Amino acid sequence: MALFEITEEQILDRIRFENPWWISGKIDPFYGAMKKRLYFSEFFPLLKNVKIKRAVVLMGPRRVGKTVMIFHAIQKLIENGIPPQNIFYLSIETPVFTGLGLDQLFNFCKKAVGKEKEEDDRFYVFFDEIQYLKGWEIHLKSLVDSYHRSKFIVSGSAAAALKLKSTESGAGRFTDFLLPPLTFHEFIHLKDLESLIIPKTKNWNGKRFTIFNTIDIQALNKHFLNYINFGGYPEVSLSKEIQSDPGRYIKSDIIDKVLLRDLPSLYGIQDVQELNALFTTIAFNSGNEFSYEHLSSTSGLSKNTIKKYINYLEAAFLIKTVNRVDANGKKFKRVNHFKIYLTNPSLRSALFSPIDSTSKVMGNMVETAIFSQWFHRLWHIPYYAKWKGGEVDIVGLLSNLKPAWAVEIKWTNRFFERPGKLKSLAYFLKKNNLKKGIVTTIDASGEIELENFALDYIPSAVYCYTIGRRTLE
Repeated sequence: MALFEITEEQILDRIRFENPWWISGKIDPFYGAMKKRLYFSEFFPLLKNVKIKRAVVLMGPRRVGKTVMIFHAIQKLIENGIPPQNIFYLSIETPVFTGLGLDQLFNFCKKAVGKEKEEDDRFYVFFDEIQYLKGWEIHLKSLVDSYHRSKFIVSGSAAAALKLKSTESGAGRFTDFLLPPLTFHEFIHLKDLESLIIPKTKNWNGKRFTIFNTIDIQALNKHFLNYINFGGYPEVSLSKEIQSDPGRYIKSDIIDKVLLRDLPSLYGIQDVQELNALFTTIAFNSGNEFSYEHLSSTSGLSKNTIKKYINYLEAAFLIKTVNRVDANGKKFKRVNHFKIYLTNPSLRSALFSPIDSTSKVMGNMVETAIFSQWFHRLWHIPYYAKWKGGEVDIVGLLSNLKPAWAVEIKWTNRFFERPGKLKSLAYFLKKNNLKKGIVTTIDASGEIELENFALDYIPSAVYCYTIGRRTLE
């Protein structure tokens, strides 16, 4: 019996189905009703700019809203006067597209709207889930070189794979855009809670700038805990049903697909259980200090294997390593010790269980949440300081590598009441001639002047919000 073959008409029908705006003039109301990610204002100008002959590669972890952002971009293009029939969207994982190259798909799109002969028209072409096409980077480079008037945008969830291929093949042809998990600032925006936040002007080292405060710290702390448990992904943040079983959604749809499929296929990992066990250990201890020697002795893996796995997990945007400096802010020549954080704390809740504000690991998760806001600043990741007898959680270095500021992350008000107990922070500030340090709390705030410096106390939720907001602004 002869096998059925997919016909050209079936391909064209599917393309028409995926592009409803050709007829209606607008995207599906399901996506139109969703709030835009705040990163949209950074993303849209990249694809609107047709003077730069580059494709845009939208990459990021699974479930952070890349496809939704594409549909929001399509709607904005239509509102800006681009003819709907000149905007093409294709999901590469759709079965009827299997085996077709990007050039073929582009031509099928033009045929579907009756524009296959209009070579001088400008088209905006979106290819979603691009990692499912083998050699996509070669196809995309060819499109950029062949069709100078059109703009090509691709997206994919296998962030590690996309980054690797984009760097290797897309030099001068691709512009990468990373969409990270939600910041606490975006979480507050997404849930329409901005009324909790109030701006405030403050002096710092003789300069005036805006900081943020809250009208109700108890309410903000409740949402902060919700963010720690469920806040990394838009769909989880807004769904009580998913929050009732985060392990099923986040673990199976985000973590497992990365560990069991994306990373092994990209890097040829043979023993997936080793990688899974290492990630579980790191996730359980997010915010703690690690060393290759200790990880090697506890796991039975070689130090080189541990290093490779950590690099893979970082490339997949599941974890981030933070390097150490000494009491003078000097980097160590050999990286023997480092901290590792999850890129958002809700990954831990999904693997194990949600926590409450009195949990033994709440301090680590607050630190993870705050550090995760810094990870969005790809141009500047801070350090932690550690020396014999002392440690400071976050240290920022100037371009001359001298310490510029220091922060101690605490989920307690005890040090507001007893600032003299902050001996490590006091030592670091005095040793580096810093006049002020920041200490986070549960809900206490204010400034305390000591002998040689001042301590600025900020509730952890407020500080977390501030870092996320400043990253975008």
